[in-house]
Amino acid sequence: MEKTATLSESFQNFYNSFIDQLPGIGLGVLIIILGTLIGAWVGNFARQRISQRTQDPLMSRFLGKAIRITFFIIAVMLALRAAGLGAIATGILTAAGASAVVLGFAFKDIGENFIAGIILAFNRPFNVNDTVEIGDNFGKVKALEFRYTKLKTFDGKDVYIPNSDVLTTPVTNYTEDGFFRWNFTIGIAYEDNIDGAKKVVMEALRQEPNVIEDEEHENFVIEDELATSTVNLKVFFWVDTKDFRRMALITKGSVVRKVKEALEDNGFYMPADIQEIKLYGAAKDSPLRFEQTTQSIDNTSNADSKKS
Repeated sequence: MEKTATLSESFQNFYNSFIDQLPGIGLGVLIIILGTLIGAWVGNFARQRISQRTQDPLMSRFLGKAIRITFFIIAVMLALRAAGLGAIATGILTAAGASAVVLGFAFKDIGENFIAGIILAFNRPFNVNDTVEIGDNFGKVKALEFRYTKLKTFDGKDVYIPNSDVLTTPVTNYTEDGFFRWNFTIGIAYEDNIDGAKKVVMEALRQEPNVIEDEEHENFVIEDELATSTVNLKVFFWVDTKDFRRMALITKGSVVRKVKEALEDNGFYMPADIQEIKLYGAAKDSPLRFEQTTQSIDNTSNADSKKS
């Protein structure tokens, strides 16, 4: 009987305590709801404003999520304290810290990529639609996520590169300032005038509208090599790489064609490589035979005799 009374009293005390804390619990729930809503609104507002000013989707998404999560955590801590559960809030923070250490070791690679994504959100050597080369991968940046960077190669492949590799691998950005210098080699005959050929090449470059030339980007032609049958000239010229790689390749092809036609129109000869064949040993050891040629010559001589 005493045990039943004790149990009844305990239940009654718990009920009374719960009723006393009910306003605090309701206030805590209200704080969580308001914190979540306010965090979502502020996060979306910040994401839109940052996206409009920086045109950086990764940074805007990161800051938007960070603001929402921060508001939610603060709201939960305040709600627990409002409900009279401050000790639980302290325990949650302690457990979260310990769990973060354990999870950090368990998911080391994922953690590295995530941290690398955060670093790239604030300091990144490229933007979306830039043409870049990351390691052996060459293409346009199509997406920036916290774990990976997506490239679209020019032969149609989608490459997902972990952000940790992006930070540790040399990155070449072909479109950061919008300029790229092409070069190609063209050979002229030894008897041709080199200065005259260089003037013709430079004039052909100026006739191509997509070739850029200003104080910072100078086009030029230099003597490159004395080859077997040609004097090789190396042509350097600048192009716009905002539409790299298609437009830059089309411009290069147009320049090569115009230079070749201009040299031909001005009387310059571009010989093919000359190969010399030397035969060593007696004629009997040679695989070449001239019987047919001799017979043809004899036949021609007989025909001429008959005509005369």
